[in-house]
Amino acid sequence: MRNWGDQTRRPVRLSAFIVAGVLALPAVCAAAPPAGPVHAAKPVTASGVTGLWDATVQVGALQVPFKFGIDAGVANTTGWFFNGREHVSSTDGSFDGTHLVLNFASYAKRLDARLTADGTLEGVYRPTTPGSTVQPYIFHAHRTATRKATTAEKAPDIAGLWIVPAHSEKAGENAWRFIVRQSGDQITAAILRVDGDTGALTGTWENGKALLSHFDGARPAVIEVSPAADGALQLAVRSRSGADVTLTAYRAQQAQSKGLPQAADPALHTKVRDPQQPFQFSFPDLNGHLVSSTDRRFRGKVLLVDIAGSWCPNCHDEAPFLESLYKKYRARGLEVVTLSFEEPEQLANPVRLRAFTQQFGLTYTVLLAGTTDELHAKLPQAVGLDAYPTTFFIGRDGRVRAVHAGFAAPATGTFNTNLKRDFTARIEQLLAERYVAGARPIATAF
Repeated sequence: MRNWGDQTRRPVRLSAFIVAGVLALPAVCAAAPPAGPVHAAKPVTASGVTGLWDATVQVGALQVPFKFGIDAGVANTTGWFFNGREHVSSTDGSFDGTHLVLNFASYAKRLDARLTADGTLEGVYRPTTPGSTVQPYIFHAHRTATRKATTAEKAPDIAGLWIVPAHSEKAGENAWRFIVRQSGDQITAAILRVDGDTGALTGTWENGKALLSHFDGARPAVIEVSPAADGALQLAVRSRSGADVTLTAYRAQQAQSKGLPQAADPALHTKVRDPQQPFQFSFPDLNGHLVSSTDRRFRGKVLLVDIAGSWCPNCHDEAPFLESLYKKYRARGLEVVTLSFEEPEQLANPVRLRAFTQQFGLTYTVLLAGTTDELHAKLPQAVGLDAYPTTFFIGRDGRVRAVHAGFAAPATGTFNTNLKRDFTARIEQLLAERYVAGARPIATAF
């Protein structure tokens, strides 16, 4: 493993592979399906698989443990991943006594597994989109056993906010936040980047360390946390390539006293070239109808324009909140528009984006803006636009008043609470402003 040197003064520079592969996006490279036959068990009733399972997926060299739930009913079988207290549920599924199939349509993925003679589930979690380059993850699960009492080992108190110096590929981002909640030896944590978070990393403090992991159908991650010198924490980030990266986390006050880089402010990360110019877009909806910022339905309205993609886990985190804002404020003049950037195969047939809108019951406008490679060409007014999601707050005069990069989901605790409060306050402020056509523009937050 590479020697990263003195991390007190020099933040670790992470490769795009680590940022996009381990802590951000779903993998595009994984192990092949298992070789050889899987010996199936005799058929069992639906109740034979109903319950909680301890599961793993194999992502290259990375084995990710996680909890998984199944409810095999007579009419339908449902499975779900966990993201902290949240469930990420299948859209449909079946179990015939030995063969389990669960579809997660909003991720365009399918879990295909068989119940073996020893009572385990063996299979693959794979893409359903024809032509997809995403490789399957090997899936294994066994029944969750009652946790055995262990010899009392008092876990150190690591709850709270930590700062992790680390250059990412995002412009101006030199540190992340590591947010930890703790109950005895049970640890729940999240790494919050400028574009969003890892989801809830969970694990147990045991033998002087905690092995934290996350998989909710996307963003597989494994991080080993152990004490370091001067009250700091060492974070060993496991990689699918087998080349782990070691980071150091400092208490927020300690990081400040040492003069270490602070986490990027998502409200300052992205701007527009000319705040006095109206924000413009013109893209088709999912029925092929062209929708433009100049359409009558948007005139004199407060507008939230969300840059997103159905492949993006943090966009899944954000969508229900945007829908709740739309329902609450639509009658007062709020419109919400998502500009979705997808992979080429999804652009040709956006089945995943359709499933995404259906799963979250989205009633606001969703437009198919292009591929991820076309982001900057399609939105030339934006500067520093490199985070999914990114939300533009647009006043009744059509001008951008503020921009927020990323989304801090419930796994981040108070950061999620504060984000929701700030979004709501901004919308209330914009809705309260009186719009007069041709009047002098109101100053922006830039």
